[in-house]
Amino acid sequence: MSKVKHLDLILQLSLITFMEVYLYFNELYSLMFVTILFLYMASGFRIARSGSQACIIVLGDIGRSPRMQYHALSFAKLKFDVDIVGYGGSIPHPDIVNNTRIKRHILREPPKLPQFLPKIFQYVIKVLFQVCQLFFVLFFNIKWPSHIMVQNPPSIPTLFVAWFVRLIYGSKYIIDWHNYGYTILGLSVGSRNPLVRFAKWFEKFFGRKADGHFCVTNAMKEDLQKNWSIKACTLYDRPPEIFKETPLKQKHELFLKLSEDYFGFGDGSTRGIKTAFTEDTRSSGVVEKSDRPALVISSTSWTEDEDFSILLGALELYEKAKIAGGKSSHLPNLVCAITGKGPQKKFYQQEIAKMNFKHVNICTPWLAAEEYPLLLGSADIGVCLHTSSSGLDLPMKVVDMFGCGLPVCAIDFNCLDELVKHNENGLIFKTEAELAEQLQILLRGFPEKQNKLKTFRENLKSFQAYRWQESWTDKVKPTLYI
Repeated sequence: MSKVKHLDLILQLSLITFMEVYLYFNELYSLMFVTILFLYMASGFRIARSGSQACIIVLGDIGRSPRMQYHALSFAKLKFDVDIVGYGGSIPHPDIVNNTRIKRHILREPPKLPQFLPKIFQYVIKVLFQVCQLFFVLFFNIKWPSHIMVQNPPSIPTLFVAWFVRLIYGSKYIIDWHNYGYTILGLSVGSRNPLVRFAKWFEKFFGRKADGHFCVTNAMKEDLQKNWSIKACTLYDRPPEIFKETPLKQKHELFLKLSEDYFGFGDGSTRGIKTAFTEDTRSSGVVEKSDRPALVISSTSWTEDEDFSILLGALELYEKAKIAGGKSSHLPNLVCAITGKGPQKKFYQQEIAKMNFKHVNICTPWLAAEEYPLLLGSADIGVCLHTSSSGLDLPMKVVDMFGCGLPVCAIDFNCLDELVKHNENGLIFKTEAELAEQLQILLRGFPEKQNKLKTFRENLKSFQAYRWQESWTDKVKPTLYI
């Protein structure tokens, strides 16, 4: 059979060579070029229909795009070779860095233009720069992809670029809808801006060109179908195995490391033996201190869709309640860690510096990828202030927290109930006063009394049992060659 196959290939190549030589000597150069291009594309289409080469486009920081990293790892587990195209900045998860099947292609940041130039001109130059970079990488730096997966948003110019590359390569083009790009743009320039209207048209037009669609909520699935006639499959964010409760010894080691830069984690006296939360007794090993503060954690990209003044206001109300009630309040001290990077971080750091807390300590650490799940798994309560520009996406930070069995207080918005079940696995609030009250309800009598927190943790076990890889195998894998 293999001899026949080789003979067939030799005959095809011989005929192609004869045809090209004939065209050359008859000076039909343009036709010669077209036939070569056609044959090249035809061979690629054949590879694309059955290949195992995935290209994932993230027009953002790869290290801060966990869902797309999880997609890459899932493709790699199916023995796909994976190219991730995006920006650098943050270090991706070690599983991405160390996986020999995954290759990162780091884009250059667009050049900074003089501020006196019109904003629209700056935006156009930025987009053209991105288009040129993406075309160069996709046509010259990567292998012929059988599958192209794009993170949306951003929509401009990635949806157009991916569609055009699909036309050339014959790849299966998949969009993973995290949100609508035009709604995020509307936050900064106003929803009535002509640029937003163009962005909405662009996103709808090129979004409908894809071969497959996944989205993060049922609400978004219904909206895509109703308004844009796009049939998507809901692929909920699920935590990978790295998100789990942190063992006590690892907690102690993490707290010791963090205490070097953030005094709220330290004991203030016995360096290397005690932290604010734990103590190495040597005889009995590491134990949790009976008078330890509660650890509250919130993670953020410090963008406009998260109003951290709500959390700061709630912490002020919590402090007042503790002072007013004294020991009879039975409220513990708090250490509040707000992790992440973003444009508004400096502003809020300045606001925090102005606050005069006695029983609350706030720090804003930036953690390595492997430290973030350890801190979530060490915390007592998570707080989420994500509100969604479209009201159709869910905060992945809550998914990570739930993966660690961490109960969450989350600000209310449309479709949040697809993830956070009030009084079942967490609490939902609308104002800083409600958040302050919830913190008091959950933490009164801490650490001896944690009845509600323990109930929430118990209810989260079913969520923890179904992880990202299982979900991806159930939802994405069956669609790859349809």
